[in-house]
Amino acid sequence: MSNISLKINILDKEYQVNCAPEEREALEYSAQLLNDKMEEIRRGSHIIGLERIAVMAALNLAHDLIRTEHTAKQNSDASGLLSSMDSKLNSVLDDLAS
Repeated sequence: MSNISLKINILDKEYQVNCAPEEREALEYSAQLLNDKMEEIRRGSHIIGLERIAVMAALNLAHDLIRTEHTAKQNSDASGLLSSMDSKLNSVLDDLAS
């Protein structure tokens, strides 16, 4: 399948990017997320310059990703522990029923 050309706007600047048709929605969402984060930084700080705002946005988004991955791992570990406990409890209950 061939790529499509897509125009995205970030901080009032238009960028043309190519992507696979099935990735269009994710790219548009990513561009909106980046734009929102950059707008938030521009409004809430004294940082001047597109490059500096972009770096701060990238750092913030990377931090959010790492925190989300950490939370997902903790949830996975807890789920595994609960499954193990459930198996042990079922085994004990089966032994008591016998």
